Amino acid sequence: MIETEQTTLHLILSAAMHEFLEKGFKSASLRNIVKTAGVTTGAFYGYYGSKEDLFEALVGEHYNFLLDCFCRAQKEFADIPPEEQPDNLTSASGECMQEMLLYAYEHLNECKLILCCSEGTRFSKLIDEMVELETKGTHDYLAVLEKLGRPAPPIDERLEHILITGMFNTFFELIIHEMPLEEAKHYLKEMRAFYTAGWMKIMGQ
Repeated sequence: MIETEQTTLHLILSAAMHEFLEKGFKSASLRNIVKTAGVTTGAFYGYYGSKEDLFEALVGEHYNFLLDCFCRAQKEFADIPPEEQPDNLTSASGECMQEMLLYAYEHLNECKLILCCSEGTRFSKLIDEMVELETKGTHDYLAVLEKLGRPAPPIDERLEHILITGMFNTFFELIIHEMPLEEAKHYLKEMRAFYTAGWMKIMGQ
């Protein structure tokens, strides 16, 4: 009985993955998913209460991993003594980006669902949430520079938002386009060097 349940569940999740990747959450049809899985609608509702619940089952833990990884990196950097932060500016974020990249390549379809197919769900806000966290982290770092007697010139908030959003979009493009992993690692390194140099210039450091 348990084996049958696991098979049914696997069929539903497999059909859902295909449907969501092909059509996105909004246009995906629950009827198609059930039909492809070869189960009844009643059987489906024995596992999930809605299309939203089904999408959550596919991507929830992966969304949480990416966000938690980024939150952890922000906290680790904030915990570094203020006078040491300028010398550690790239290390924490670099390790986090590398970790997220490797994780995304291990769970490519799930991460592509989040990045490309999640409009209409709470998961479509991943980049927005990361931008918000990075913006707060940037402001905290600017305050540290001020205390260290190395104040940055005023930064236009609109420009700041555009640059930070652009950084995450650039990073996630590697995953969306399924660039070969070794190339993606190289481009990530180049991208980080580019953005670090740009921010140092803007901050007058």
